[in-house]
Amino acid sequence: MKKKLNIYFTAGIPELQETATILKLIQDSGADYIEIGMPYSDPVADGPVIQKAHEIALKNGMTIAELFRQLKAVKSEMEIPIILMGYINPVLSFGFDEFCRECRDSGVSGLIIPDLPPVEFEKNYRTILKKYGLNFIFLVTPETSDGRIRYLDSLSSGFLYAVSSSSTTGNSEKNVINEEYLDRLAGLDLQNPVMIGFGIKDRNDFEAVTEKAAGGIIGSSFVNILLNEENWPQRAQNFIRSIKN
Repeated sequence: MKKKLNIYFTAGIPELQETATILKLIQDSGADYIEIGMPYSDPVADGPVIQKAHEIALKNGMTIAELFRQLKAVKSEMEIPIILMGYINPVLSFGFDEFCRECRDSGVSGLIIPDLPPVEFEKNYRTILKKYGLNFIFLVTPETSDGRIRYLDSLSSGFLYAVSSSSTTGNSEKNVINEEYLDRLAGLDLQNPVMIGFGIKDRNDFEAVTEKAAGGIIGSSFVNILLNEENWPQRAQNFIRSIKN
């Protein structure tokens, strides 16, 4: 089975109006999903690279409303799923129902909001997501019990996001291959495919984690190219192709 590659980037970098260029670049380079980070002033789950990206994007003027405007402009050209990842406070400030409606109208297929408690999701938000045809993806870690993994899997749709280690994104000091954890996930007979994220830097990491999972998620290494490479379009394209081909 072909393993799926999800590429993350933060909206609004390296310049405010680059979103469409990056979306088409990721799609044309062979990725299977695009995950867009919505900039936030306190991205606690993210490491230094993505924290810096959030800071730059906010200085550039990226907002949720601007992101939706940019997504609508390129919607007709996008064929692979687009997922928005962010924190709950800006979404609630925007208005959850209106946010979900804008997601649908902008071609977004799903959401990842790590700090939305599952109980709140069940009680207040699941019906709204269903109304607008949006997937919602929960995260699990090596410390998550089997019972809770099954519970979060039952609430998720699209895929289940398996954090490789209990750390922030872009942590290169930890080995992303936790064989016991991957074996445990594979043995739970989950309803959703499992995508592994956090700390996947290159093709070797991607191939290693996808031996026992449906796919991998790469963020910090890609964002680093957008922030630091002068010829980032070519370098970013080469990076994705080096992992997929």
